[in-house]
Amino acid sequence: MNLLENKLSKYDAPQKAKALGIYPYFRVIESDQDTEVIINGKKVLMFGSNAYLGLTNHPKVKEAALAATKKYGTGMAGSRFLNGTLDIHVDLEKKLANFLGKDDAIVFPTGLMVNVGVVSCMTGREDYILWDELDHASIIEGHRLSFSQKLKFRHNDMTSLEKQLQKCEPDRVKLIVVDGVFSMEGDVANLPDIVRLAKKYNANVMVDEAHGLGVLGRQGRGAADHFGLLPDVDLIMGTFSKSLASIGGFIASSSPIINYLRHNSRTYIFSASSTPAATAAANAALDIMISEPERIENLWELTHYALNGFREMGCEIGNTSTPIIPIYIRDNDKTFMITKMLFDEGIFVNPVVAPAVASSDTLIRFSLMATHTKSQIDFAMNKIEKVLKKVGILQNVLV
Repeated sequence: MNLLENKLSKYDAPQKAKALGIYPYFRVIESDQDTEVIINGKKVLMFGSNAYLGLTNHPKVKEAALAATKKYGTGMAGSRFLNGTLDIHVDLEKKLANFLGKDDAIVFPTGLMVNVGVVSCMTGREDYILWDELDHASIIEGHRLSFSQKLKFRHNDMTSLEKQLQKCEPDRVKLIVVDGVFSMEGDVANLPDIVRLAKKYNANVMVDEAHGLGVLGRQGRGAADHFGLLPDVDLIMGTFSKSLASIGGFIASSSPIINYLRHNSRTYIFSASSTPAATAAANAALDIMISEPERIENLWELTHYALNGFREMGCEIGNTSTPIIPIYIRDNDKTFMITKMLFDEGIFVNPVVAPAVASSDTLIRFSLMATHTKSQIDFAMNKIEKVLKKVGILQNVLV
């Protein structure tokens, strides 16, 4: 065994979980992504998906992807910067910019590439990036690559943010980067106060709307629009892999910022561009999101129904107010075990453990789609209550 293999072989957490029969990752789905999926020939209810509007199987989305593949082929064989720009890329960028009230937008191959490529390149050594401690990993990777000074503030804590802003030189760029909806906890960024502080200290604001797009705001415009703050947020980031039923991401902003990013963001310049199918699917899903507001309305009806149900059950679900419902377990091994037990009961949920969250904050992530039914939610909640009582998370343990 060489030195590299010897070093990496010491990482054995997956092997230990597999030996205990509670390894919860890479479960192979053998069907379409819907409220019910098939895994190892078994039907299970899917409460682990980010497809908030349930559009992955919409006929118009699939037809758009097929038509684009027939017209343009399966891949781009190059970056947008060189040979990889199609008219449908440009059309989608214009539509997104107009939808969000910005001058322009750029489409990236993935959402992670947006945050890594944007956050890493806009600010210099004398500038500042301020970030919420629970920001998505892609934002963290982005600022790690930046030469700027990085200042972390406590989650949604405006006193902490203001103290960090006070450390900054007044005449230097200060970029505040936050999730609009936090992907694990399900709570919403305090954008009104973030924008207020940004104006007070002459800072800029970037909001990651990966989990806000299609959920919050007018026609699903996101958390910034939910608070009426789209004009006050300098950069809006979003993904296609959640509500827009595809793969990819975008950044929307002013013309000077987009012009700079288009020529300096390394994940944009040095990545092959989005496939025709993915681009067309996202475009079609955006049209449906705008034209079928009843999807978002139904999603919120189900969300309130489930939130009330879990609270009445006695689950600890934190400050969530969205279709992302964390059920705190606060123990890594129990989180894995509960995930396995729920799967055996026909419920697919996602475990969230360290290092994605602190070891004391491990949780089961239960997420909703507009296409779920209340009967499916009732079935899932009954099974969750049964399992949580069995392992002692809820009181009145079953005998």
